[in-house]
Amino acid sequence: MAARSQYEELARQLSAVGAVKRGLARILPAECPAGSAAVLALLRQHGEMRISRLAELLDVDMSVTSRHVAHVAEHGWIERSSDPTDKRSRILRLTPAGRDVLSDLNRRTTEMFAHNLSDWSDEDVGRLNSLLARLRDSFACRGSGGCVPGTHSGECRTRPSGGDTVSHTRTPV
Repeated sequence: MAARSQYEELARQLSAVGAVKRGLARILPAECPAGSAAVLALLRQHGEMRISRLAELLDVDMSVTSRHVAHVAEHGWIERSSDPTDKRSRILRLTPAGRDVLSDLNRRTTEMFAHNLSDWSDEDVGRLNSLLARLRDSFACRGSGGCVPGTHSGECRTRPSGGDTVSHTRTPV
């Protein structure tokens, strides 16, 4: 286990990551705020889904998710259709226009990181990616039965009272 002072420094460094997040927010087009971008990215990653599943993946309230969904639907970036198994529910699906927006966002983000990290080696960027994935896994992987972080593949293994390890798929944030 690391020394307490290292955890204190980690807390300071992570607080400073706000500057990176603000930089990312500045490159988003005005018509596509962060919540909308997250909706599009999750639909690309997971495919079509109900809004309740999207709210779960976003880890936000259903009313917040509904506002994000309404915004991207108004722009034609997703379509909402009736769920054949439950006519009261709607299935959300990315449209070609939504895929185009995601391509543009990906290009903008990649260019921003390439510009700001131009003096970093490939090895340093790779190490940062690995460590951030590990940090994310350590926080996302917290089950009541005790948790063993997975292998950075979106998997979280918990140990039930019997001692066997059970795997759960976890969605990266």
